[in-house]
Amino acid sequence: MKFGKTASIFFIFITLVYFLTGIGAKSQKIVRLAGSTAFLPFAEKLAEHYMKTNKDITVDVQGGGSAVGIMVATEGIVDIGMADMLSLPKETDSLEKVVVARDGIAIIVNLGNPLTNLTLNDLTQVFSGKVKEWKEIGVNLSGQIRVISREEGSGTRKSFDQLILKSARLTTDAMFQDSNGTIREAVKSDPNSIGYISIGFLDSTVKAISVNGIVASNENVILDTYKISRPVYFLFKQNPTPETKNFIQFILGKEAQKIIAADGLIPVVKI
Repeated sequence: MKFGKTASIFFIFITLVYFLTGIGAKSQKIVRLAGSTAFLPFAEKLAEHYMKTNKDITVDVQGGGSAVGIMVATEGIVDIGMADMLSLPKETDSLEKVVVARDGIAIIVNLGNPLTNLTLNDLTQVFSGKVKEWKEIGVNLSGQIRVISREEGSGTRKSFDQLILKSARLTTDAMFQDSNGTIREAVKSDPNSIGYISIGFLDSTVKAISVNGIVASNENVILDTYKISRPVYFLFKQNPTPETKNFIQFILGKEAQKIIAADGLIPVVKI
C-alpha cells in the first residue's frame, strides 16, 4: 500500500506517544485505537460511552487516517487499527478484520451552487480534471471548478478513487484537506468548489448532490441504489487481549450499533 508523507509522520507520532505513555502504565487496562479520521469522532463517542460502565478500562482513540491505522495495527503499536476502505491492502493479510459500520460518501458543493445531480461519468470527468469549468456540465456558474480532495493515505480518498476515478487519476489541480470536516469547511467557503465527505458528516452548511439521480442517504446505501459507500473495519492481531475483545464485542452489540445509527453511519447489526 502506498502511504503518504502525512501518514508516515503521524505513524511516527503515534509510535512515540504510545511508547512514552506506556512507560509506568503496565498495570492499567488500556485499549488503544488509531486510524480512520472519518470514524474517529464516532469511535471517541463510543469509547466514552463504554468507559462509563467499564471504569477500570481506558480506551484511547487517535486518528491519523486509515493508512496509519493499518501500520500501527500491523506493528502491534495499537490494539485496534481503524480503516474505512472499499478493499484492504495485502499488508492486512496477517490481521483479523471485522466490519463495525458502513459509510456512504456524499459529493458536496457550496450552497450557492445550483447543481443538483451529476452522473458517475460526470464525476470522473470533473475529479480527473478533464472538465474544468462549470459551464461544461451545464451549471450556470462562472469560473473554474475547484476540486477539494482528501490526502493520500485516507481511506475515504482510496475508496473514492476506486469508485469514481477507477483507472483515471485525480486532477493535479486538486486542493487537499486532512479530514471530512475540513473538506466541508472548504466547500462551505468556496462557491466554485466540489468535494466529497462521509454522509455522516453532512450538515446544513453544504449541499449534497444526487448521483445518477439517486440522493446521497443512508437509506439509499442500504437499498444499494446509492453506490458510493465503503465499510469501516477494525483490524487487530490474532488472540487480542481480553480488554480488546470485550470492546470489539461492545461495538458489535445493539447498544453501540444504535449509537452508530443515530450519529449518521449505517449499523452492521440488526437493531
